[in-house]
Amino acid sequence: MSYQLVPYLLMNGRAKEAIEYYQEALNAKVLFQQTFGEGPEDDSLKLTEDEKELIAHSILKIGDTKIMIADMIPGLTIGSGNQLSICITTDDITLTKQLYENLKKEGKVLIELNKIHFSPAWGMVTDKFGVTFQVYTNRK
Repeated sequence: MSYQLVPYLLMNGRAKEAIEYYQEALNAKVLFQQTFGEGPEDDSLKLTEDEKELIAHSILKIGDTKIMIADMIPGLTIGSGNQLSICITTDDITLTKQLYENLKKEGKVLIELNKIHFSPAWGMVTDKFGVTFQVYTNRK
């Protein structure tokens, strides 16, 4: 038996924008994407036409990793916290720098990308969607 831990990002009506952003910033590939309107009708959810356009589920591949992104189910609320971050790990310091620069556009730098005792290049940034990334280069 095998299993995986997959990051699942919930957006507040901005999932389509986030998917496009990660396609550009992180070279993400969309493996699956479906709106609420494209799914089976659920009588318990009284969706407006605008809500039917929200992303119900998507799967993106970034490097060798998959993540999932969706909009919050209409009627539920999102809470923000800093207890979780996504660590992007590379073996190439040039790629680390590029990814860090892409994510910090319109975002907030938490820790500048620098050499540190455990990595030749490590930093933390919260992107424009409020998702915190650690960007890390492996030691060779």
